[in-house]
Amino acid sequence: MEFSQYDINALMQITNRPNLVFTEGRGMWLTDHTGKRYLDYLQGWAVNCLGHSPQCIIDAVTAQVGKLINPSPAFYNEPSIVLASMLTQHSCFDRVFFANSGAEANEGAIKLARKWGKVNKNAAGENRYEIITFNHGFHGRTLATMSASGKAGWDTMFAPQVPGFPKAELNDIESVEKLIGDKTVAVMLEPVQGESGVIPATREFMQALRALTKQRNLLLIVDEVQAGMGRTGELFAYQLSDIEPDVMTLGKGIGGGVPLAALLAREEVACFEPGEQGGTYNGNPLMTAAGIAVLTELLKPGFLPAVRDKGEYLGAELRRLCVRHSLDGERGEGLLRALKLGKDIGPKIVEAARNLEPIGLLLNSPRPDLLRFMPALNITTEEIDHMISMLSEVLTQLGH
Repeated sequence: MEFSQYDINALMQITNRPNLVFTEGRGMWLTDHTGKRYLDYLQGWAVNCLGHSPQCIIDAVTAQVGKLINPSPAFYNEPSIVLASMLTQHSCFDRVFFANSGAEANEGAIKLARKWGKVNKNAAGENRYEIITFNHGFHGRTLATMSASGKAGWDTMFAPQVPGFPKAELNDIESVEKLIGDKTVAVMLEPVQGESGVIPATREFMQALRALTKQRNLLLIVDEVQAGMGRTGELFAYQLSDIEPDVMTLGKGIGGGVPLAALLAREEVACFEPGEQGGTYNGNPLMTAAGIAVLTELLKPGFLPAVRDKGEYLGAELRRLCVRHSLDGERGEGLLRALKLGKDIGPKIVEAARNLEPIGLLLNSPRPDLLRFMPALNITTEEIDHMISMLSEVLTQLGH
């Protein structure tokens, strides 16, 4: 396609994009409109859990598009029932609502918690609606999920915020306990805070939080939009802590590249009544067919242990890189990792890596002193080695 005949400014400029257009992708690799190839460690911000254009999704979507695309969520369709059943069979949850994005799933979780707080009132007979969330957390870009997020500067961006989201500190159970009041209905957190720099909640904190929420009759909501679907080496990140939450949200990796998300809840919490939750495309058979293909791959014998092994390998190689270039260290779980740079050079590294020749490297710097790595879960050790070599070259070029 000849791109010069089109106006790039026809797109709303919501972010600063580099002057390149991607046209093809396969596995860990992308190709732009000039034919240049890039090793992709963003993978759509952990969306492409099986890499770009995996054959299983191509086959699933091709087969489904010839049968049924969208019958309306007013009716059942087979792929949505199959995927919902697979999710409940492999988790501690009983009910599933499908959505199109992680933010929409999190909106659903907020609504569900508030409905549950209306049914399960406080001692004074009042509705409970406050949901304790965490500083530096990220739950999406709708008004409610931005208000639930603890990202600096978001409290005034589209003011006034949606009320009802007091903020605690991750891994500090006392900070949570101090915020519990008569209006509190739930605690909501990411088991690994991705956008803030890949900060895991500790096993001890998660277990203490589960005990506290049970003691105080509060819901525990885990936002696994980024950390779920095998990303940490377990199918779901809450399983790292050996707990059972009340509600979980999924997005990104669940569709393997297509817009799909899910809200899961235990039976006694799934209190929506007809008409209280919905969406034009929820449970769309085309998207859920892709979800079935993804989950089938993740559940194959040896897949998740391999993610854990490759996550350990990536972590070890990043630590070796730290020694070689005097960096501050790495952290993370599975194949969601961060490299602590010790100085605000992240954006420079991202740009220099993308501009490497003849092959570019795509990286993410959610904070200026840090890089985040979200490769495909079926990445090879050779592709990890390749990235480490390229990143080392960039660091050397920049004098670090």
